[in-house]
Amino acid sequence: MDGNGRWAQARGLPRTMGHRRGVDAVHGAVRAAGDLGIRYLTLFAFSSENWRRPAQEVTELMGLLKLFIRRDLAELHREGVRVKVIGARDNLASDIRGLLEEAEHLTRDNKETTLVIAFNYGAREELARATRRIADKIALGEASPEDVTPEFMDSHMDTAGIPDPDLIIRTSGEMRLSNFLLWQSAYSEFVFMPCLWPDFDRKAFEDALNEYSSRDRRYGGLSREIAS
Repeated sequence: MDGNGRWAQARGLPRTMGHRRGVDAVHGAVRAAGDLGIRYLTLFAFSSENWRRPAQEVTELMGLLKLFIRRDLAELHREGVRVKVIGARDNLASDIRGLLEEAEHLTRDNKETTLVIAFNYGAREELARATRRIADKIALGEASPEDVTPEFMDSHMDTAGIPDPDLIIRTSGEMRLSNFLLWQSAYSEFVFMPCLWPDFDRKAFEDALNEYSSRDRRYGGLSREIAS
């Protein structure tokens, strides 16, 4: 969800206003995902590198997270949305960690769209966490090095139990992953969109899905046309 700051700067507004408009775009994306039958939607809300931003901006982002959960959690729950949070939690303030855990606990039995919020998340850090979990099991004799397969690795990632993404969308015209779901995106399709995140509406979402639907996903095999 890239481009909040640039959206605000282009309008002579403080960057925080861009983040506020970005939250509105989140509402629209979650609603559209449900309407379009998308079962899993992952939003990169706050990266582990975002702590380097100015303190005032970080404080504003934390406030928007609190506002989103307090204002919108009940509606998400009513609509059957299950919230799952990925990312490191040990260095979060207790109030932020408590809100994230409350969202997960309240919605854990919901069966419609699963909203995965990547918060304080970095893919390299996730890989390191998974490796440490596996190393601990090997040290305790609960696993052996021969057990370490891609499937075993999957089960120790933050995203354990969540399907790998079919499609990754990045807004704002940037063409990089920026430390997002590096392991899980091995066979994902990518759509890079020029619009800034606050302008990402249902039409933009549907445009990305239409582009995805035209792709020939081979997973290392032959294309459908050649195979036929």
